[in-house]
This record gives sequence, C-alpha cells and structure tokens, in this order.
Amino acid sequence: MLRVSVPGPPGPPITGHLAMGEEPGRPDAITVDSRTLRRGGRPWFPVMGEFHFARYPAAEWREELLKVRAGGVTAVAAYVFWNLHEERRGHYDWRGDRDLRRWVTTCAEAGLDVVVRVGPWGHGESRNGGFPDWLLAEDCVPRTDDPRYLALVRPFFAQIGRQLRGLTRRDGGPIVGVQLENELYDQPGHLLTLKRLAQEAGIDAPLWTATGWGHAQLPPGEVIPLFGGYAEAAWDTPHDGWPRQSRAHYFFGPGRDDDSIGADLRGDGPSGTDESHLARYPFATCELGGGMYTSYHRRPIVAAADVAALSLVKLGSGSVWQGYYMYHGGSQKIGELSTLQESHATGYPNDCPVINYDFQAPLGEYGQFRESYVRLRLQHLWLASDGADLAPMTLTMPPDAPADTADRDALRWCVRSDGRSGFLFVNNHQPVETLPAHENVQFAVCLGGRDLVVPRRPVTVPSGAYFVWPLARPVGAATLLTASAQPVCTLDGPVLVLAQVAGIPVELAFDGSTVAAIDGPGLDHRGGARATVTRDGSDVVVSDLRPGSGCLLRVTAADGSVAHVLVLDEESALTATRARVWGAERLLLSARPTVVDGDRLVLYGDCTRPAPHTGGHAPEDVSDGGGHGSDGGHGSDDGHGSLGGRESGRHAGDRLRVFPALTAADDSPHVATDGVFSVIEPLVTDAEPIAAVAEQVTAAGPPRRTVIDSKSGRASAPVDADFDAAAVYRVTVPAALLDGDDEVLLRLDWSGDVGRASIGGRLVADQFWHGAPWEIGLRRFRRELLEHGAVELRLLPFPEDAPVYVSPQVRSAKGALELRSATFVPVPRTTLTI
Repeated sequence: MLRVSVPGPPGPPITGHLAMGEEPGRPDAITVDSRTLRRGGRPWFPVMGEFHFARYPAAEWREELLKVRAGGVTAVAAYVFWNLHEERRGHYDWRGDRDLRRWVTTCAEAGLDVVVRVGPWGHGESRNGGFPDWLLAEDCVPRTDDPRYLALVRPFFAQIGRQLRGLTRRDGGPIVGVQLENELYDQPGHLLTLKRLAQEAGIDAPLWTATGWGHAQLPPGEVIPLFGGYAEAAWDTPHDGWPRQSRAHYFFGPGRDDDSIGADLRGDGPSGTDESHLARYPFATCELGGGMYTSYHRRPIVAAADVAALSLVKLGSGSVWQGYYMYHGGSQKIGELSTLQESHATGYPNDCPVINYDFQAPLGEYGQFRESYVRLRLQHLWLASDGADLAPMTLTMPPDAPADTADRDALRWCVRSDGRSGFLFVNNHQPVETLPAHENVQFAVCLGGRDLVVPRRPVTVPSGAYFVWPLARPVGAATLLTASAQPVCTLDGPVLVLAQVAGIPVELAFDGSTVAAIDGPGLDHRGGARATVTRDGSDVVVSDLRPGSGCLLRVTAADGSVAHVLVLDEESALTATRARVWGAERLLLSARPTVVDGDRLVLYGDCTRPAPHTGGHAPEDVSDGGGHGSDGGHGSDDGHGSLGGRESGRHAGDRLRVFPALTAADDSPHVATDGVFSVIEPLVTDAEPIAAVAEQVTAAGPPRRTVIDSKSGRASAPVDADFDAAAVYRVTVPAALLDGDDEVLLRLDWSGDVGRASIGGRLVADQFWHGAPWEIGLRRFRRELLEHGAVELRLLPFPEDAPVYVSPQVRSAKGALELRSATFVPVPRTTLTI
C-alpha cells in the first residue's frame, strides 16, 4: 500500500506584491497572486500553445487557429522576430504573413487569448536570436541598458505598439500577456527598462512575464518567471544518451527550473538549487516541449507519450499555466538578405534547417494532426472543467518518493489538493529508459480527515502508464470519493465523464451518506453479466464496470437530485471533443479530428485512430503511408506519433458519436445509436494515397567530408555548394491534385543526410533526416506547381564519420541514401452543419 497524508487547507497566498494585473472590480478582471491566476474573480488555468504567425501562411491562419482551439488550447503565444520586420534598418514590413495586427485579430475571432513575446531578442532558432544583422554591426552592447542599444529598441517597440493599438485588454482586445526578452538571466535592471519602454510604446497587458530558467535573476515583482521542460534537447551535444536534465521532467516534485534550456548560449551563469524566491509567484510554464526541432548534429525523435507524460507531471507538480513550445510547427522565412535560421555561420552553436521548423509539434509544419495532439487534448478537456479547482491546489509528495532521478524502480506519484478534495497523479513513463510495471498497487490518501483507498482491489500499473484520478470530487450533490479512472470533463446535467486508463479496472467509490441510489444502463453488460454496487462500510462501491459508449450511471443523491457518470474506454476518450452543438453542450467522439467553426463541424479525413495507451509498450508500427501527419502510431519505429495507421475501406473511425443523444427536435442527421450515443455515418470518404513518380535525374556523388565548427565543436550542415553533388529527383505533381482547397501532402520515405525540395528553382522545404517520413504540404505552392509542374528533390548521403545523434529506433536506417517511396496523401475535409 502506497500512503500519503495530505495536510489541511493551504494557507492564503501572498497578494498585492506583483506589479501587474487589472482592477479586481472590472468584469473579467485578470489578477495574479503567489499561487494562482484569476479571471473574473475565480481561479483561471490558461493552456497556451506557441504558434509563430510569420512562419505560416496568413491565408491559413484562421483554419489553423480553430484547430488549436479544438485541441483545448485557450491562448496562443508568438515571438515578434525583429529580423522579420526590420531586416533593413528603417524599413519595416508588417505585410502578409508578417501582419501582427491581423494575427492578433484572427486569434480574437477564433476565441483565443494572445501572449506576445516582444523580445527584442527572442531566440526561437532564428538568425541572431531574431536580431537583424545590421543591429550587430552597430556600436552598442545588445541586451543591456546601453543607451545606444535602447535607442534602437525604442522605434521597434513603437512599431509593435502601433500594430497592437486597440487590441489590448483595455480596449477589449485579446492580449493577456507580454513576455520580455528571452533567456536573459543576468540583467534584471534591463528587463525592467524593457517593460517601461514597452509600456511607453503602448504595449500593455495584465500579465508580464520573462523566462526564469537557468536561475535567471529577474526584477522582483515585475514579471512572472515562466519555466519549461523538454523530453529531448537538440541543443545538447551529439552524445549517444538521453539528455541528463530531461530525465528530471518525468519525476513529480516542487522544482521548476531547468538550467539546461539555453545552456548552449548562456555559458557560465548563475547556478544553485535554491528556488525559495519562487514561492512569491505561481508555477507557470511557457516551454513544455510539444516536440523538438532537429539540429544538424542532434536529431531526436519525440514520441507522443513523451510529450503527454511530461505535461501530466507538470500538472501534478503544481503548474497553474500550461504553455507548450511548439504547439504548431511552421517554416522559417528566407529573407531578402539572407536565410533566417540559427546557424554556425552567425556564431551560434547549432546548425538548423534553412526552412523546416516542424518541431514534431502536435500540429505540424503543414497543419498535420499528430498523436500528441489527441493525448494533450484529453488533458485539456479535463482542465476546461476542473482547472479552476486544480489551480489553487498544492502539491503533496509521498514519503517514499524517489530520492533522485536515477531511480527507475519506485512508482512515481503525488497528490494535489486543497485539503478537502484533490487529484492523484501517477507517471510510469519516460523516454529511452523503459520503466517496470508495478503489481499489487493501491494508494491510501489521508485527506480531509478520512483515509481514501484506491482501488479497493490491488491493480497493476503497466510500464508506460501515466494518469490522474479524482479524490473526493463532487458529482452533482453526491461525492465521488475515489475512482480508478481519469476525469475527461463535466457536461451540463451534470454528467461527469471518466475514462479507463492503461487497462486498469474501473472502480468508483461514493460517500454513502451523499448517495440514495445508483442505477442506469452502465450496470448491465451484454450476455447477462452485471456490474456490482455494494456497501463497504459507509461507502458505496461500483465495480466490474465495462467502460464504453453504454457505460452510463445515474447517481441519485441523498437530496433527491440526479447526476450521471459516463465511463469511456480509453480509445474512445482519445477521440473526444466537447462542444456546444445542436443546441446543447455535447461530447463528440470521432477518430477524425473534429473542429467547430461557427455553425459547422469540420472533420479532417485521412487521420486514423491513435493507439490506446495500454501500458507504454510500443505496438507494432501499423503505418502503411496512409495516415495524416507523419508516421505510425504511438511508439512506432519512426516515433513521430501521427494518428496511427490506416485501414482499408470504411471503419468505425468514419462515425461521429454524439452524447447526449440527438432527438428529432435537434434537426440533426442522426441515423443510429451506439449505447447512449447517437451515431452519424458515413461522414468521411478518404481519397486514397496516390503513388508519385520520382524520376531520378542525377545520382549522388560521394558523401561530403564532415565539417566541424571551430567555435562549438559540432558538425556543421551542408552548404549550398554541397548540393551540387546531391542525388536529384523530379516528382511530377498532377494538376488535378491541386483542385479545390484541401491540403495534399507529398510524403517521402527516405534515408540519407539532408534533403532539399525546390519548385522552379526556389527552395520551399528541407529536412535533416531523423527517421520520420518527410512531408511537404503542396496547397500553399499551388500557383508555382501549376506553372512548373514538379517538385525537385536534392538528397545527400550521410557522411560515415559524422558525429550526429539520431534516436536508437531508427539507427539501422542511418547511412545509405535511399528514396524508397513518394506518395501524394490528400487530406479531405468534411463539413457538417450544426
């Protein structure tokens, strides 16, 4: 039995000490104390995703932002890279994809808050960290209070201020936060100066932030320190193992800092482990890794479970603001004067792709849905319902918690609670190093004066499992003491939706004094079997449930009021979206990513079901090249984590299941039932993938000689001249494929070193090979493709002696240059009027 005793309600937070926030009497006022953010007087739990507007076509912003919102993200963050807007001194460019004002307005129209990362230095794998080349030629000391530098910052901030005029919260706009600088660890006075300059320029928000990692010295009370954590680190050296600091993010605990982020640029900075000063600020994040970019010397694969387990650990450890970097991938711009990626050529330690900034993110470089999207969406659904309750809850660690990050034997768990109710968090997953299954597990939590044991019968926590279970939570007027199932959301009614996790049997225990009766279709099984409802002392225990679309329980409280509990199987829960449709708040289940757009539902085709999380052991790779996104299911060999493999013909994924069930009065296309759900089918007819013809024009020359950067000691990427010796292929694109507005992906299954794709001589895409298929969205290049008719590929072989890290699961393919297949993958959309 694993035990922990939770202290009583935590003491009051510190208030009034932070120089930010809005007047509390204002409707929807945003305020902040030492523990939580508040909005409209109640705790507020933002979910923030990074999406760089200037790295994505403006014509597609709205569609992508609706996808972001459908994933449960409530706020979007973006850098304003100086070199994209003033590449030539005094010549500002806010047009097209660089239109910051249009971006913020579009976010507001999509129902999203905005956090603007104004720099002036930003990083984001941008050239010079976002500084224009001309600035570095000036006689000044950047990133300090040097008056010569500040004289250059003022007009840039004034430009941003003009772009944001009328869009701040004071004017009813969506901007809730401003981040100053990035990874500046030793200039607190300069950060305060930047805040003053921004305010003078009209840049304003209720929340001001700065990155806190690397033991950053920040101006006290003036900014909220934001933290991060990544499953991998492309900025690390090409050593053959897992980055040391990444391991810490899979252990619960109060620590917030990760001094490895930005360490490749920071040099000798502050050090130590004292985080006592952080007790004055809420635990907030801005860079929980939604994936990872590839540098030339280090090209890791980040699986969906790596992303979701890390996120859950931060929730268990006390986060009150989940911020992902990146949540949506993009493409680097090529400027008028130079390429704009981080590189050795500009003195930085990492060579990055010229264009690719996919980041293996939940939404890819071309809007591809990845498995990490649905696994994070499940957490975000829960936060939308319970985030306000979770936010003020504090962390309690069990006495038998692992002593250090080398421990792979102890089960990792914790409790967050307000002293009366709470949530139990468990993580038995980490990348690279498989954790063992734990048998005969029960948790005993002393909470609010009583011992809560969950489950009543011991269970096995499989290797790879990660989940959260409720403790003493309300279900209408009844109290659910424990449940060995993960909360999904609460619908009007109320209906508490739970999900089975990791194959663990579902057991519900209610406070018997709050319950008069439990019945409903969820107690009956096919074949005559029946779930059991028993008294265990003063508790009412429901066991032997069969989770799924028919597992609905009616809970009649002692006062006669009625609530319901719906228990889904895990596979169905991973397809869940919550939306107000057909006149009511409903739960939608569809293996096709489902996006609400006004009075329409948009379902994206060619996306198949994510593999259920059944204990972390990777299933066989079921991808045959037909899935939307890149690659196979969770934990597959390419590791990228798309929405699984594709089945031939129509399957259950073509259905849309709706709860509460629709009626004739809903004016809906309801055609069938599945348990307590209505079923609408068929919805989506996939266009079959089309084999592309890749005509080899030129064979590759010998592998190039590896070049080691003298400053960083790391392998450098090929330069333009090296591609003269590349293998050249021509992929003809049929004009008929470009009819309509839907995306078509060119998917390349290849191995080698670096690939580049051009249309009519213009570089449009590239990839450092790392084992995942290379996908290129063709929709944005329609005009050029209709003119030139083909994509030219240039592929370089892998230098045998190159000190380059790739993930273990793909190393067998490292070396030989081979283009195994090229496939056109249409991504159709189906629209349903609601």
